[in-house]
Amino acid sequence: MQLVVMAAVLALAGAGQGCIFGCRPTNISMFVESCGSTEQVFTTICEGQCYQKDPVYRGYGDLPEQRVCNGDWTIEVTHIKGCPVAVSYPVAKSCTCTTCNSQNSYCGRFHGEVPSCLPS
Repeated sequence: MQLVVMAAVLALAGAGQGCIFGCRPTNISMFVESCGSTEQVFTTICEGQCYQKDPVYRGYGDLPEQRVCNGDWTIEVTHIKGCPVAVSYPVAKSCTCTTCNSQNSYCGRFHGEVPSCLPS
């Protein structure tokens, strides 16, 4: 019986590959431009969903604390071939779920469609 339960859990874990909660570094590529030339660089960004507890009852001004995926960032510098001007780009060193800062982020509700974690 334990083997069947473990197999079911592993199958469900693999079924929702894009639906993992948590905040984590993710590798991406982006384009930078200098001296009229464009070059592709590889960097790391923070990606993921932070667990949000949404109470059934909310009083006026009793909104839950919004948490967002954010990280510790550094700036890397590169040169495009044939261009003496350096180009800088951000790199996430680590990522965590932190309290939303309305000074630099939108902290309201997301009104778009959130993809389901259920297999289709």
